[in-house]
Formats: sequence, C-alpha cells, structure tokens
Amino acid sequence: MSIYVSNLSYEVEEDDLRQMFSEHGCVRKIQVSLNHKTGEKRGFAVIEMETDAEEAAAIVALRGIECMGRSLKVNRARTKYSIS
Repeated sequence: MSIYVSNLSYEVEEDDLRQMFSEHGCVRKIQVSLNHKTGEKRGFAVIEMETDAEEAAAIVALRGIECMGRSLKVNRARTKYSIS
C-alpha cells in the first residue's frame, strides 16, 4: 500500500507530505529520496498508507495538485520485483 510521488520541489519536507496525505487516511511511513553522496533531495518520495482505500483516495485527491510551484505526479508505487 505505497504511493509514488514525483515532481516534488527540492524544498519539500517530510512534514509537508505528511500533512497533505494524512487528510486522506493514516500515513504509516514517508521516505523522501536523497542522493547518497550529496544528501540532496531527488524530487520524489514513497508514502505508505494504512489501507488500499486510503491509498486510492489520496491518489485521486492529490494527483496533479500544485505544491510549492510544481504539479505533483501521484501513482501507486510499483514493486521492484514481480512474481509471475
């Protein structure tokens, strides 16, 4: 039950995302991606919600909204590995 959020401002903080997404359900975890060498933000995050319904509600509500001058891309996160 994870959401992939891209096109984030490099100034966005975890608390900003928590505030936005918690309006649509219980946020379990937020991981803002950082460059391992520089520590700078990479412009995307993965947000874990409590239930599939909360995830779906957040995706529908937040896809395309403007945050810090950028239009957010919000989708269900894909897993790295798939089982056939």
